[in-house]
Amino acid sequence: TTSSLLAWLLQDNGLAPGFLIGGVPENFGVSARAGDTPFFVVEADEYDTAFFDKRSKFVHYRPRTAILNNLEFDHADIFPDLEAIKKQFHHLVRIIPRNGLIVAPKTDTNLADVLQRGCWTPVEYFDAEAEGWQAEPTHADCSRFKVSYQGRSYGEASWSLMGRHNMMNALAAIAAARHVGIPVENALASLAGFKGIKRRMEVRGVVNEITVYDDFAHHPTALATTLDGLRQRVGAARIIAVLEPRSNTMRMGVHAETLAPSLQAADSVYLYQPANLGWDLSKVRQGLGDKGHLSATVQSIIDEIVAAACPGDHILVMSNGGFENIHARLLTALAQK
Repeated sequence: TTSSLLAWLLQDNGLAPGFLIGGVPENFGVSARAGDTPFFVVEADEYDTAFFDKRSKFVHYRPRTAILNNLEFDHADIFPDLEAIKKQFHHLVRIIPRNGLIVAPKTDTNLADVLQRGCWTPVEYFDAEAEGWQAEPTHADCSRFKVSYQGRSYGEASWSLMGRHNMMNALAAIAAARHVGIPVENALASLAGFKGIKRRMEVRGVVNEITVYDDFAHHPTALATTLDGLRQRVGAARIIAVLEPRSNTMRMGVHAETLAPSLQAADSVYLYQPANLGWDLSKVRQGLGDKGHLSATVQSIIDEIVAAACPGDHILVMSNGGFENIHARLLTALAQK
């Protein structure tokens, strides 16, 4: 989302950037292009480069401006522990030039640890409570918010996205855009034209007043923030969450203890237990109490949800895979009901 936002802010202000994004921004309709200017936005992460190069991909990009959005343990198939990931982030930080800029959240202790290990690049911090870039919601779901930097107010943004995490994403993108010469006021105006990203809280359809969403969330923190954003948007309406544990880290059971807490904002949770998962989701279901459901087939999930769904419900499907086309199948079954 943050990469798509930054690419759009550059595009809407005449800088025609190239970009490489692990999703499809609705403003562009493609996930990558060369661009017409020297500006290029890359969604970079710490995953290894190739089987013969175990350095993280992002060290090859040599950024001038870097948004360090968060740092948590992930990619358990590549890294043995959090410290191994921090080392790669440290390598990234040390290749960003002195005339560059790092944009980071003040409250992320893992990133703070990395920056303390050595950083010669200016750092601008973003967080609702931190010094530096600040965002103040003027609507409960964060679809409107005021932006200020070092005590100076720049105005209010109004856009279609929701949730505090997206508000922070926007704040980071605004800071990075400012570093390449885009006035903050221009960036705020451009946010109104941002259309979102496919598979990031994408509304797949509405049937009988029941809304079905598709979201790429597959890490406990992402699950929690996505659900929180939807809760802020829909209020007391019922949220039905559906989760496929598909990422390599999820399939290894690394997040087994934090899954149930991350799903608590939903009113009902359906967990998919494929035959080849390798660990039992029963404990996660137990941690969810009466709201937890466990199914071995996608069809049984569809059948149970269709039987239980009522007008006004919001069905949030979370997976970083195709999930056997569950979104379209749900919409068809709901329409038939």
